[in-house]
Amino acid sequence: MLKGSNTPVPTSALRVELGWRAGPGVPDVDASALLLVSGKVRSDADFVFYNQPAHSSGAIRHEGKWNTDGRVSDTLLVDLTRVEPAIETIVLAASADGGTFGQVPGLYIEVQDTTRGTPVARFDNPGATTETAFVLGEFYRRQGAWKFRAVGQGYSSGLEGLATDYGITVDEPRQAAPASAPTPAAAPVAATSAYAPPPPTRPVAPPPPAAPPAAPPEPVRLTKVTLTKAAPSVSLTKQGGTSGALHVNLNWQVRKQFSGWSSKFGRPAAMHSDLDLDLCALYELTDGSKGVVQALGNAFGALHQPPYVHLDGDDRTGAVSTGENLTVNLDHKNAFRRILVFVTIYEGARSFADLNATVTLQPQHGAPIEFFLDECTVPSPVCALALITNTGGDLVVQREARYLVPERGVSPQRTVDYAYGWGMNWTPGRK
Repeated sequence: MLKGSNTPVPTSALRVELGWRAGPGVPDVDASALLLVSGKVRSDADFVFYNQPAHSSGAIRHEGKWNTDGRVSDTLLVDLTRVEPAIETIVLAASADGGTFGQVPGLYIEVQDTTRGTPVARFDNPGATTETAFVLGEFYRRQGAWKFRAVGQGYSSGLEGLATDYGITVDEPRQAAPASAPTPAAAPVAATSAYAPPPPTRPVAPPPPAAPPAAPPEPVRLTKVTLTKAAPSVSLTKQGGTSGALHVNLNWQVRKQFSGWSSKFGRPAAMHSDLDLDLCALYELTDGSKGVVQALGNAFGALHQPPYVHLDGDDRTGAVSTGENLTVNLDHKNAFRRILVFVTIYEGARSFADLNATVTLQPQHGAPIEFFLDECTVPSPVCALALITNTGGDLVVQREARYLVPERGVSPQRTVDYAYGWGMNWTPGRK
């Protein structure tokens, strides 16, 4: 499509793929969407992006990134049948993290019909130079049907400038208000010899107390930390995230239907749709106690007593809004020596081949931390995700993204134990 052109799209579930080529010096790119009425959002809830991945209507969901052979894509799922009647336009935008769009080669946006698996619209190379945010396209209603328009409008003010332009309230440092000038003293009044008392007045009932002003809505936080091979660790202490709850989320997608590795040919076999991944954590406390938190054996842990780590549930969908979730109580950070978060395949596959997974650590205070798993090229049923260590009061998150291959007859949990020297005794368990 050419810039400014439009085309009809089916009123159905659509997959919006923002893609580019990775490489040295190429900034990370994030997809986002804004639902508009008369050119503005109704509230900050109409902004869907990495820190707010799903709209309350269910019409839009941020699915996360793929990285396959140097081609990276960030995905939004848009169900036009669930878009509220008041919404007139859905803006499809992108922001560059750590550079400009002139440094992003092969940039495109493609709309795919998920029911047929075919593309219905594509806009390549919008002519970016120094911009740090871009409106690549938009869905809009026309006579009861939906169309896609290729836009290609850039912003030099990044995601913050783009968001505020559409009415989003962004969380940013607030400057102190200037000191007000002192109130001048009242001019002296000359005394008089005569005094006339004021006429009596009827008592007036005091006015009813004014209702307290409504609390302003919580602004949207745009900050995030992305861990990569080049920058694999971050300090929670420096980020201000050392108290409250730390939520760890794992979500995934299966691009191709694989179920592990063929022992005969050493190749991936079919992966079942009922893939069941289990998020787990090995912990070691400062008192020397060690253990594991996992669904296997119903070892879900505890949040307000040792080990201060709790597995929230067991999910089979991998959806961003749910996925596998684990919570760490950072109010007891001094009790931790180290925590290793890892994931195992319980059933539905024998390897992580062709699995796209995103790990997000969301401190109650501080910026979210995210990273993506590398492509799995070995027959691995277990992956070490992140290591949290307490080094002299500084909590550090280290990206591991390490696929492990168990020896014959060795469980995935024991394999992780061996790799990180936890030194625990293991017995068979089940859910």
